[in-house]
Amino acid sequence: MENQFIDPQSEDLIPQQKGWQGSLELVYADDQGKTRLVRDRVGSPLKVQRPFYPEGQGVCHTVVLHTAGGIVGGDRLSQTIHLQEDAQALITTAAASKIYRSNGQRARQKIHIHVEAGACLEWLPQETIVFNGAVYQQQMTVELAPGASWLAWEITRFGRTARKERFLQGDWRSHSEIWQQGRPLWIDRQWLPGGEAVLDSPHGLAGQPIVGTLIWIGQPVSSEIVDNARSLWTATQRQGEAGVTQTQAQGLLCRYRGSSTTEVRNWFTQVWQCLRLTYLGRNVSQPRVWLV
Repeated sequence: MENQFIDPQSEDLIPQQKGWQGSLELVYADDQGKTRLVRDRVGSPLKVQRPFYPEGQGVCHTVVLHTAGGIVGGDRLSQTIHLQEDAQALITTAAASKIYRSNGQRARQKIHIHVEAGACLEWLPQETIVFNGAVYQQQMTVELAPGASWLAWEITRFGRTARKERFLQGDWRSHSEIWQQGRPLWIDRQWLPGGEAVLDSPHGLAGQPIVGTLIWIGQPVSSEIVDNARSLWTATQRQGEAGVTQTQAQGLLCRYRGSSTTEVRNWFTQVWQCLRLTYLGRNVSQPRVWLV
């Protein structure tokens, strides 16, 4: 008899089909000024490339790969990242992530990140493409020790727009939390059900296929930094919409809604450059996989 389970989002009885149960565990440690990947445990389809140091030994660059090519209904993926005291790491993905049309089940990914005092993690995945009919939920929890820093972005495209595809069916959920000593610093819940009503609503995507979020939490952000992030957006002619705000937890939040991955990533990279120079004392060193 076919196994069954109750989808907590729909309360419908859905046939249980076996999907990937992938896992990734990475631990970074500072070794006299060099950040080393001291623990690397992976379970297919998740893999990591050998760490490299394009900007010196202080920052460890790591590229995560999804060897199955994309996420399908029923997949259960988990990632655990731990930066020990004073470790410095940048994590990205080898290519755009793809969330394929669902087979009737929800695909899920859980990410848990712990950053200790003096450490900094830059979490900069490439674009995620959500196919029409995909059913996907991601939950990210970040625990920051006092004195730790966290910079991350997420860029999501709904539908394969090069094929004129729109996200007319399916369900996408993203839930992010950042905590420090049991206190929530930032909680962000996003939900986009497929359909023209949400895609075209000014309170939804307003006809645009791409949304982006950049978050920095670590040190107090001045009004000059906020103004600079805004001026970086208005300095050139843009097609999308953007907003910049301070968070209540010594941070900066940038939002984007538009139609160009290049546009949002260029802007996010400029803001990243500003934050890196101001708070980390180093220039941007773009991961080499972005140039492939």
